[in-house]
Amino acid sequence: MPAIKFRGVDFIQFDSLLNDEERLVRDTTRKFVEDNVIPIIEECNRAGRFPRELVKPMAELGFFGASLHGYGCAGMGNVEYGLVTQELERGDSGLRSFVSVHSALVMYPIYTFGTDEQKNRWLPAMQKGEKLGCFGLTEPGFGSNPGGMRTRARKSGKEYVLDGEKMWITSGSIADVAVIWAKVEDEGDRIRGFLVETDRAGFKADDVHGKWSLRASVTSGLSLQDVRVPEANLLPGTGGLKSPLMCLNQARYGIAWGAIGAAMACYDCALQYALLRKQFRDQPIASHQLVQEKLAWMITEITKAQLLILQVGRLKDAGKVEHQHISMAKRNNVWMALECARMSRDILGANGIADDYPIMRHMMNLESVKTYEGTHDIHTLIIGASVTGVDAF
Repeated sequence: MPAIKFRGVDFIQFDSLLNDEERLVRDTTRKFVEDNVIPIIEECNRAGRFPRELVKPMAELGFFGASLHGYGCAGMGNVEYGLVTQELERGDSGLRSFVSVHSALVMYPIYTFGTDEQKNRWLPAMQKGEKLGCFGLTEPGFGSNPGGMRTRARKSGKEYVLDGEKMWITSGSIADVAVIWAKVEDEGDRIRGFLVETDRAGFKADDVHGKWSLRASVTSGLSLQDVRVPEANLLPGTGGLKSPLMCLNQARYGIAWGAIGAAMACYDCALQYALLRKQFRDQPIASHQLVQEKLAWMITEITKAQLLILQVGRLKDAGKVEHQHISMAKRNNVWMALECARMSRDILGANGIADDYPIMRHMMNLESVKTYEGTHDIHTLIIGASVTGVDAF
């Protein structure tokens, strides 16, 4: 168990900006994390183990496809869903990543681009956690430039044949179905999405080992060699790079909330530690100006991040959000969280690197979160293009 228990973080009565349903969802998720995640997460991080035993309990609480309607999904508002991801990432970024991928990158494209048959086959089972999914966009040679992908699909009778490789795929080796993005040769290399069952001949997933980050999450490389899928596995609503980017927008939104959870965990731990740790004249280090400056910076940035993502969530619920809004929230909030982790580690001194405290784990995780779903710099260029009208990629 951790040396310090989370007490909650709310400097400007942020809770007063939430409705009763939103607070209930947040509090329910917080209790789940405290009871089920916190007691085991350091062991999972040490062992590099994904806590698969939590899949069914999370499904029962409606975490999977939470903002979708029908098919057994909870039909949460976007702010409610965001608060779920905030609390999950306060537990661990790897666990939140699993839920984000399963929900925003697999269930969402099936829901948005799929046929009724595809939706009925996959969504109820995925909502229950009976079937797991992964999202295959990034390739070994193409990360920030996914449009350069080399994965190809060609029509062969009433089937498609897929060839290519994907990399840095969350849940790749535990997934039952992969949403694979490929250029279709028969359509002028137009990018389309395919549902590929992972037990098909020619499909292989190998886990990435030696990670210093997201150790409680499964990360895989995928290989597709002459993988044949029926034409019914094509997601018919997909067409062009815009389709996977729509999925990424859903995931980036959850990340922007999730990062706040990680920042809260680090800040609250550092604050409590600073009040307990005594140095110089038997006074708590919280009495020193330099420590107070760090704590003041962190709570200020956390509060600003909360207000930013809440407004983005309200816009999303109103159907008015644009991709640059989500880019700003993802860019700012993850940067903020990583800085909070570093400052918190500094306040704890040598104790900050020990897993009696969550800070070093969050710091290592956030290094990945800053990179995936659009790097910090890529989101900078998205915002820049929005305000100037000039594309600088």
